[in-house]
Amino acid sequence: MYKVFVNDKPLFLTNQIQKETDFQLFLLDSVDIKQLIIKIFKNKVDKAFLYHPDEKEILKKLKSKIPVEKAGGGLVYNEKNEVLFIYRNKKWDLPKGGIEKGEEIEDTALREVEEETGVKGLKITRKLSKTYHIFKRNGRYKLKITHWFEMKTAFSGKMVAQLDEGIEKVEWIKQQDIPTCLTNSYENIKLLFEKETV
Repeated sequence: MYKVFVNDKPLFLTNQIQKETDFQLFLLDSVDIKQLIIKIFKNKVDKAFLYHPDEKEILKKLKSKIPVEKAGGGLVYNEKNEVLFIYRNKKWDLPKGGIEKGEEIEDTALREVEEETGVKGLKITRKLSKTYHIFKRNGRYKLKITHWFEMKTAFSGKMVAQLDEGIEKVEWIKQQDIPTCLTNSYENIKLLFEKETV
C-alpha cells in the first residue's frame, strides 16, 4: 500500500478492498483523479482509497493519470545527533528539491540540502523511504515523489537559509525537541520519522 498526501490528507493506493467506514473507495482504473484531488483540496473528501488489484501496477497506474516530479532530500544528523530542519510556509520541513536534467537522485539530495541550508560536508549514510504528495503549480496538479536519504555531517559553520525558496530559518533540532517540531510539520515528514523510529 502507498500513502499519497493531498493537502496533508491521505490518499491510499491499495490492492485490498475494505468495507467503507470513514473513507471513500474509488477504482483507480476509472476514477477522475483531477476531480478527486479537487474534492480533497476543497475538504469535501477527508480520506480516500484508490483500488487496483495488482499491487505492482498501482503506482504506475497513478503516474499515467498525473504528471510526476522527482525530488531528493535529506534527513541530516550532525555530530551531536541533532537533525537539520528548515522553516518555510509557517511549517517545519526537511531540505529537499527537484531533480535537474541528467542528475542522479543522490546528487540532487546532496545539492538541495546544501543549497537550502548552507550545510557542507554531507555524506549519505543510507537510503530512506520515498514519500508521495500531490501539489498544484501553475494551475496543474502533479505527483511529487521524494527520495529521502539519511545524511551525516561534521559541519559546524554558519547556516544560510535559501530565502528565494521561501526558507525563513535553518536550525539543528535536538532529539527531544523533534516531536514538538513535528506537530507543526507535514504528514510526509512525520511519516519519515515514524519509519525511522520503528
